[in-house]
Amino acid sequence: MADLSLPNPDVRVDFDLIADLVTPGSRVLDVGCGEGDLLALLESVRQVDGRGIELSQAGVNKGVARGLAVIQGDADRDLDQYPANAFDYVILSQTIQATRNPKAVLESLLRIGGKVIVSFPNFGHFDVRLRLLLTGRMPVSKRLPYTWYDTPNIHFCTIRDFVALCDEIGATVEKAIALDATGNKLPFTAPWWVWNLIGAQGVFLLSKPAADRAPAR
Repeated sequence: MADLSLPNPDVRVDFDLIADLVTPGSRVLDVGCGEGDLLALLESVRQVDGRGIELSQAGVNKGVARGLAVIQGDADRDLDQYPANAFDYVILSQTIQATRNPKAVLESLLRIGGKVIVSFPNFGHFDVRLRLLLTGRMPVSKRLPYTWYDTPNIHFCTIRDFVALCDEIGATVEKAIALDATGNKLPFTAPWWVWNLIGAQGVFLLSKPAADRAPAR
């Protein structure tokens, strides 16, 4: 029997926030889905028609063993295979900083999905700045456990960087959430510089530029 068990709630604090942004019964593509923890959560609490794409064969195998529709693929190369507006939501969770061309990947997500949800670590967080200032070395912490030479994170961006990218490609930010290091939401009314300094990660709900939206039925 397929194992659709839910993920450990301590693993990823952004999962519940992402689930809250997804309309029940939606068609969802999770890009970089890992072992399928988020897909399992969405299928359980949102009854989505979920699909996943994952670079790691080990992750694909574990996702399939849980009864999830996961295939192997590379976000940088394989998103062109998906037609426009194929999904209601496309999710890129803690993955955009590991892609080779984040701008092209985000544009592909906006083409494929009616809405896009992106979460990512904020490299402008004060802890990162302080460690770099005091030690003169790239920080290693519980949230960022890799050293500079073996990290999968090849594009270091801040919350302000991501907002600027959305502006550049014409994406509409429908909702933005910043979480501090303990997983608590920062006030929505706080200015961007506060989010950029105190936010450990960001979660964004995006919609595509008006010219690219599917016509109303």
